[in-house]
Amino acid sequence: MRDSSRLTRRAALGLTAAALPVSVAAPASAATDTVIGGERLARGGIQVHGATGLPKKITAHAWLLADCDSGEVLASYNAHRRLAPASTLKMLFADTVLKKFERTERYKVKDSDVSDVPAGSSLVGIKPGLTYTVEQLWQGVFLRSGNDAVHVLSHMNGGIAKTVAEMQAKAADLQALDTHVVSPDGFDHPGQLSSAYDLTLFARHGLKDDDFRGYCGTRTANFPAGGKKTFQIQNTDRLLTGAWGLDVYKGLFGVKNGYTSHAGNTFTGGATRGGRTLLVTVMHPDPATNAVYEQTAALLDWGFGKGSAAQSVGTLVDPLSEGGASASPSSKGKGAAGAAGTGAAAGSGSSGPSPWRIAEGGAVTFALLGAGAWTLRRRRRAAGAVAGPDSGETPAGPADTTAG
Repeated sequence: MRDSSRLTRRAALGLTAAALPVSVAAPASAATDTVIGGERLARGGIQVHGATGLPKKITAHAWLLADCDSGEVLASYNAHRRLAPASTLKMLFADTVLKKFERTERYKVKDSDVSDVPAGSSLVGIKPGLTYTVEQLWQGVFLRSGNDAVHVLSHMNGGIAKTVAEMQAKAADLQALDTHVVSPDGFDHPGQLSSAYDLTLFARHGLKDDDFRGYCGTRTANFPAGGKKTFQIQNTDRLLTGAWGLDVYKGLFGVKNGYTSHAGNTFTGGATRGGRTLLVTVMHPDPATNAVYEQTAALLDWGFGKGSAAQSVGTLVDPLSEGGASASPSSKGKGAAGAAGTGAAAGSGSSGPSPWRIAEGGAVTFALLGAGAWTLRRRRRAAGAVAGPDSGETPAGPADTTAG
């Protein structure tokens, strides 16, 4: 066991990064100088047009309902409010890293690949010394929300700092300008933020890929335990599996849930009925065992029912690399950002060019900051630990646990 109190080179790098100005560490929400997806989405409060009967018992701090195919936003509430994303950030991780490795590629895990997983993380149960296929690692990410699997894939990708920088660049390309990445796993870190709008962008982009869609819709899988032994892992998405007293939601195919003691519950879900595919993101509802799933289901029900008459209040924009038009500055968006972005960290009131327009030099700064903040909180996980039934998802009781 390493002495966790020693100041490693990575920790020293983190201290250097932490000394950078706060305005760099926690950039302003894009809504302060740019309208992404339409001006109505930059406003606080419920946005809906042409339909009535929205569910009344929605307690989430932010939510968004969109048509996956057309990209039309049918209704939203504080769409660009910046909140801690928890493990729903793993969708961006998958958007960034998934296509870099073949499913059949095999990798023998080293102790250093998992020694930096934050204490309290959700784990799938990866053991150093065992060899896993890339497919099994992604099953660990999507089904069990395993931060150990995320860290192994990140080290395969060149390290945590490199992966964080690439995720930030991917978010910029997707025009997910509310998102600030500090760690690839979604674990609680100061300044790690996203929004209902951005998380829905991540899901929509990922679902274009067959592997992404396949992983997020997998209910169970057998995971290596050493030798020829395996153990079964189950997806923690309760609407997909029907766990904890919920019924399986008809037509649901994923996408990703998350829970930490700081973020509370977050969830992006997608379902298809009658040839129509809808996406819903719900962030930070009032604490309750199944609240994030029940409110997601209620919004999906509305979308497939009365919401069919809803007219667009905004758009999920296309990635810049796929011909998406860059949003133009709007002075009208500035006033709305404060109302919608009350959850933003320091820097949310700054003006000037959007920090996400900064080129490669800025990306390096984010990478250093991500590595530093993440490393200063690192603790070695217990060897061979396996996630409990509530790690990374809605807790069954009132315990204040932390997971990714």
